[in-house]
Amino acid sequence: MKHISLIAVFAFALACGGSSPDVPTAPVPAGPVAGPGTAFAPDGVAIAYTVAGSGSPALVFVHGWMCDQTYWAAQAALFSETHTVVTIDLAGHGESGMDREGWPLMAFGADVEAVVEGLDLDRVILIGHSMGGPVVLEAARLMPDRVIGVVGVDTLQDAELKYDPEEVAPFLAAFESDFVGTCRGFVVSMFPEGADPVLVERIAADMSAGPPEIGSALMRRFVEYDAAAAFAAVPAAIPIRCINSTMNATNVEGNRAYHEDFDVITMEGVGHFLMMERPKEFNALLEQTIADLNHPST
Repeated sequence: MKHISLIAVFAFALACGGSSPDVPTAPVPAGPVAGPGTAFAPDGVAIAYTVAGSGSPALVFVHGWMCDQTYWAAQAALFSETHTVVTIDLAGHGESGMDREGWPLMAFGADVEAVVEGLDLDRVILIGHSMGGPVVLEAARLMPDRVIGVVGVDTLQDAELKYDPEEVAPFLAAFESDFVGTCRGFVVSMFPEGADPVLVERIAADMSAGPPEIGSALMRRFVEYDAAAAFAAVPAAIPIRCINSTMNATNVEGNRAYHEDFDVITMEGVGHFLMMERPKEFNALLEQTIADLNHPST
């Protein structure tokens, strides 16, 4: 069994936080109409999203653990000038419904599918940060005829990773006994020395304000998640790309054992929230990645 450090465990698992009790009830529009909307997952949970811009391929941005769609603000503003951009609040996060049973990770893939199919988007690139990485793998598996590429953002570092239950157990228990304090501590640990203290505090406060029962349940789902099976389940014709921080190494060859068309670009001197820490540099790398997925070399 292969094990990784606890910091790597939570760097894979965590993203950003926030929630709202108000859930929109409008029906899904027939096409990608600009502005907010709501789709409904197969289990009936309301999924909030926002559409901006136009153009192909459509870019669908998926946040991470205890996150909301606003964390993609710097990307939505730029890429909506040339693409249809959709940002989503997964169930239990942001403006979406909170009434899911058990919080299985695969259900989030169906959240994304509900939005994409409700908007009838074609030629889609799915972009997921942290927990959003596994989510977009699950969504790609569900929509092989719509998805032309998957992009992970500081995620999917190692399809072969396994968790030592004895090592992880006390940390899972810490989230359940002191969610706010434990969450804040891990947020800080995912930034490099010299990170913008305002950004660190903003994310730490936002993440730790999410529903503790949902956050704790999702942590346990990560321990059980089979990343290798998720990589292998993505159709071979759909490339998987990552833009990752060098804080945690990406096992390129190990990932290719489960999905041959995998590659990664790395950013140095940034932490887990690289799209917010250095948005201009990140956006340039994402633009390059989108271009490569849209016009693959032959």
